[in-house]
Amino acid sequence: MPDARQPRKGDSVTARLWGGRFRGEPDPQIAAFTTSLPFDQRLYRADILGSIAHATMLGRSGIIAPEEAGRIVQGLREILGEVDAGLLKIEGAEDIHTFVESALRTRIGDAARRLHTARSRNDQVATDLRFYLKGEIVKIVGRTLALQQVLLALAEAHSSVIIPGYTHLQRAQPVLLSHHLLAYVWMFHRDVGRFRDAFARTDALPLGAAALAGTSYPIDPHLVADLLGFSSLCENSLDATADRDFAVEFVSAAATLMVHLSRLAGEIVLWATAEFGFVELLDAVAAGSSIMPQKKNPDAAELVRGKAGRVMGDLVTLLSILRGLPLAYNSDLQEDKEAVFDAVDSTNASLQAMGLILHGIRINKETIAARLRGGFMGATEIADDLARRGMPFRDAHELVGRIVLYAQEQGRELWELSPDEYREFSPLLDASVVEATTPAGAVARKRSHGGTAPERVQEQVQAVRGALTENLSWLASLPAVPVEREAAAPGVQPGGRAPGR
Repeated sequence: MPDARQPRKGDSVTARLWGGRFRGEPDPQIAAFTTSLPFDQRLYRADILGSIAHATMLGRSGIIAPEEAGRIVQGLREILGEVDAGLLKIEGAEDIHTFVESALRTRIGDAARRLHTARSRNDQVATDLRFYLKGEIVKIVGRTLALQQVLLALAEAHSSVIIPGYTHLQRAQPVLLSHHLLAYVWMFHRDVGRFRDAFARTDALPLGAAALAGTSYPIDPHLVADLLGFSSLCENSLDATADRDFAVEFVSAAATLMVHLSRLAGEIVLWATAEFGFVELLDAVAAGSSIMPQKKNPDAAELVRGKAGRVMGDLVTLLSILRGLPLAYNSDLQEDKEAVFDAVDSTNASLQAMGLILHGIRINKETIAARLRGGFMGATEIADDLARRGMPFRDAHELVGRIVLYAQEQGRELWELSPDEYREFSPLLDASVVEATTPAGAVARKRSHGGTAPERVQEQVQAVRGALTENLSWLASLPAVPVEREAAAPGVQPGGRAPGR
């Protein structure tokens, strides 16, 4: 029987960070089943920077010798540079943490074995994921703001265009195209707010919680937080390692954003049909058919619409993983990353695609103007006039229904009926009702807050500009991450602190 006190022959430090209490090798199928490196390698930058901050803290706190801390940090810098440059392939390890430590050991020898002092993979991976998501939130917010700017520019370029507004996909009331586009700008504004909220709750450092109970070493988590750009610490070590609320919030915000993108994409698909003809897409953002030579399909918009379902599924995946999960860390949490990464990728790609689709979209003003005929979209204006002149609205509604039926039978628009014809239905109606039923007249009347009257839409434009400026200022105010500078600086110094938050 092998001596349990001696290392086993053939043990590979590149495979895993554990094994002393095991007598045999893991079953190859189980090892393949439990490895996370194929997907968590995406966290390599967060993991290496987190390790640089941790090693810096260990050296400055006197937990390991400053000279060893310096060697560790220098080795980690080299690994980061080589992976960034594509010179070092991430492979041959159980997970990204194991890969980094193994690569470090090949460079600096046994000093690398001190890197994991006072931490666990449990608090390490929670730190990696939070650090990574903070960066992705910043990217997504930036791309959402860029899309809002595209929509705003489109709205201002077509500020006088009136389109049919729809309910139940039936023509309802006329609205300004700019008003319609600004509805999406406001949706995306709320999305930015959700991501900013998620950022605030992601911005807490779990490193220092160790496996679950904290550590007996005299660590300085505030220093690590400073170096990694976290504004606060997680307050409970159990919660720090087991919490994935921040990931749920991120994917929830992403799913809501994707729903909004899917609604916009769905309208573009609809508006680009011959039946609507409101818009024409650039050839560069459309696709053809393998059998029908005449086709020009809005594939990119359709895919944006379809990818919303993926991100909604990612949210359900995360919630299902967390449901009923006992404290603290469990390997179930390994499954969080693929859902998070898929949400990141789908959302970023969809934002970029939608920006390209809208940049060159052509508004067919003549077709839109023709679609303003039919549908009797000024009918509500007649009912409102009657109500203002004393008739109960329900009675006015009934009366205007008969006027619509009359105009339909005559094959005429409401604005084509004469004042005398209107007076035959009610003496309360006069010549002013004719102008009120035109698309321009109906739009001009909608002066309530947030309405489609030109002056109200112009107020929205100004409000949108203010909101964009505030969100851009938030992005610009985010502090640089000190450890990024540490990654390019000379060796670790044994004393001192990083700049305070």
